Amino acid sequence: MPATLSSLEAAALAAVDETAIGRMLLDLLAVPSVTGSDAESDLQHILAKHLQGLGLDTDLWSMDLPELRAASGFPGTEAPRSEAWGLVGLTPDGGDGPTLILQGHVDVVPPGDPARWDGDPFAPRTAGDTVYGRGACDMKAGVVANLAALAAIRASGARLRGRVAAHFVVSEEDGGLGAFGTLRRGHTGDACIITEPTGGTLVTANAGALTFRIEVPGKATHGSTRYAGVSAIDAYLPIHQALAALEARRNLRPDPLMAEYPVPYPLSVGSVSAGDWASSVPDLLVAEGRLGVRLDEDPEQARAELEECVARACERDPWLSEHPARVTWPGGQFASGRLKADSTLRDVVHDAHADAVGGPRMPERGAPYGSDLRLYSAAGIPTLHFGPGDVRLAHGPREQVRISEIVTVARTLVLAVLRSVGTK
Repeated sequence: MPATLSSLEAAALAAVDETAIGRMLLDLLAVPSVTGSDAESDLQHILAKHLQGLGLDTDLWSMDLPELRAASGFPGTEAPRSEAWGLVGLTPDGGDGPTLILQGHVDVVPPGDPARWDGDPFAPRTAGDTVYGRGACDMKAGVVANLAALAAIRASGARLRGRVAAHFVVSEEDGGLGAFGTLRRGHTGDACIITEPTGGTLVTANAGALTFRIEVPGKATHGSTRYAGVSAIDAYLPIHQALAALEARRNLRPDPLMAEYPVPYPLSVGSVSAGDWASSVPDLLVAEGRLGVRLDEDPEQARAELEECVARACERDPWLSEHPARVTWPGGQFASGRLKADSTLRDVVHDAHADAVGGPRMPERGAPYGSDLRLYSAAGIPTLHFGPGDVRLAHGPREQVRISEIVTVARTLVLAVLRSVGTK
């Protein structure tokens, strides 16, 4: 065991319970907490009991959705919902030390086509060290790592000088309502670790992502006289080509933290719908997608670039110049975010990982997806991602995570907590 460890740190590391980690992960994965579903709320109540069992002061509240939707900076949502529950657990006040937030989201994306899964997506299965199921790495493994670290610290008998705040949030997948509401309730801290899947790296920046909708008009007629009308599908094609060119321009000089990605800031059209009858020329096409926001870019500037791109494509087209497409911005709106260069949190997590498991210093990178990191950073809280799992497996039918990786993250969090908040 590394010589840098104190006896208290060694005791806390020894208290990380791999068996309990595996059992808890299976329990959480069996709850189908899809964004906006009743099960999402159910899981918050289940986790509240876990936090209470760890002796944390627990705040479980029903969020005022109308108030949050009307608030300045509301991040948007995509999934319909009738309720949202916030959940924060705080270790007892130990004194004058800082507060470290351990954050994780409890919602998962829908499983997609069940036939592509080996069994029920919400009936997790284990093969050796690996657990499969929807939400395994994104991000119930991270939630479990947070709980395991808190349990180990409690079992060690450590008396903390500061506090640890466990923030478990809903609605991350469709915008960040949960984190937004948690911060507005007054739950803040001096630093934050979000245990999103980072695959053994440290993620200190997130690109943003803005959901857009483009409505392209056509002129309906009978399919047998299509020459008398204008197909909205054909009208959309020059816009699609213009979007591809815009993506190329926006990725010419990426930030060094994003340079390893083939496309750091993707512009992707995810759905296209047109027409309501096979033998009619469609008079409307609706395309929806996501626009990647560059690090440190004002989202308004990103929106303006896409709107200008579509407008110019319309100006060059005989039909669209007279009948221009319409761009709107529904759904989730993720700005970018990053850890400040002078934050000590980066080195705290790096050193904790090295002392907990050994090995070289972790690589540092940005991530091309939006997350709650930008909301905590915007609130003035230094924030980074470090958690179990490979994000490339998230949202797919082979979603999985290794128990040993959750253990590694939990051990790292133990040391990061003890060194950040201090002990008596």
